[in-house]
Amino acid sequence: MERITLSPRTAGTLAEEVPRLVREVEGILRTRFATVASKLAAETLREDRAYAALLTHHELSERIHLNLCRALADVTQAVQGLPLDLGDAMATGSRRVEQGLPLTSLLRTYRQGGRLLWQTLSEVVTERFPAELPTLLPAAAVVWDVMEQTTDAVAESYRLAEAARAARDQDRRHALLDALLDGSGAGLASEAAAQLGLPEYGRYAVIELLPTPGAPSHSPPPAGPRILWRIRADSETGLVHLADHRIEELRDQLVAYGTRAGISPVVDSVADLGRARWLAELALRTCRPHERGPVLLDDRLPEALIAAQGDLGARLRTTVFGRVLALPPDECEILLATLEAWLGTGGSAASAGERLYCHRNTVSNRLRRLEHLTGRTLNDPSHLVELSLALAALRQYGP
Repeated sequence: MERITLSPRTAGTLAEEVPRLVREVEGILRTRFATVASKLAAETLREDRAYAALLTHHELSERIHLNLCRALADVTQAVQGLPLDLGDAMATGSRRVEQGLPLTSLLRTYRQGGRLLWQTLSEVVTERFPAELPTLLPAAAVVWDVMEQTTDAVAESYRLAEAARAARDQDRRHALLDALLDGSGAGLASEAAAQLGLPEYGRYAVIELLPTPGAPSHSPPPAGPRILWRIRADSETGLVHLADHRIEELRDQLVAYGTRAGISPVVDSVADLGRARWLAELALRTCRPHERGPVLLDDRLPEALIAAQGDLGARLRTTVFGRVLALPPDECEILLATLEAWLGTGGSAASAGERLYCHRNTVSNRLRRLEHLTGRTLNDPSHLVELSLALAALRQYGP
């Protein structure tokens, strides 16, 4: 609002006469202000539930009375060209944010107080010193200017405090989310669920995603599970509230992101999210370098077992395939690809041959050579497990 500028003659008159007039009626005004404040407090508490939940009639009445007296002092300051002290107004704005009072409620009461200030002042002067009313009338613009400055200060302080509180709340939510995902927040499960707007018990999963430059942003789908993301420099973690959605729906949703992602199995409580995140990380580690897209841990359990025991996986692949890896690279890869095709087709030499574009006898010959080099036979179940796991370790981490 544009501040009022008075002519020198008018300003000089106000600077002298208004303070004098206020001093003449100050005692009466304070008594009237008490009555006015009580009525405004009763009206406010009756019509505004936010105030009714926060303050008693006595507390609100006392506050309004104090504000009216302070506003009157501000008017006498303003007509003398002195700056206003808006510290109390700013403190009130900040305090009401912490108390949860809406800004609209706060400003409405301030504006009503400004109207009652002028109304009471003019009534008292009219009653006691009617001849002085022409002296008072030019001060109306100053009264409204003072009230405008005061409400502006209240609103600005409120908005700054509200922004600071929102930032603190967001930091708190992030801290609680981190605690759940790193497994240190089991004791905070109830609080974390409430702060994050989640049920403490329900169907949850965790996503561990490897960021890819140029990948689509994680915009929520119109209909799908709710995902809370935590973004870091080298990874992105999503807490997923599945509710009634199937885990396969989540996997299909993540395909659009175009990057590697691991998805944990379903857990039944936010307290179990730390374990779920670890499993999601294992699922992500089963992805081969050339792979794109999400994988479910339950679809990669052998690979996850190797990922969880990296040293043993390295030992397994060198122990089982040591002599194979010593062959020339092309020859080594032919034998490994044949085993991979044979395993992928359910142990069928004919189907593996179709996949590799060779005769089934060629597949059989390669497998016999592989058995000779590894010292393991494909007919022995324990040997078959070793070969399968060693191949998974080799494909996942290389020789």
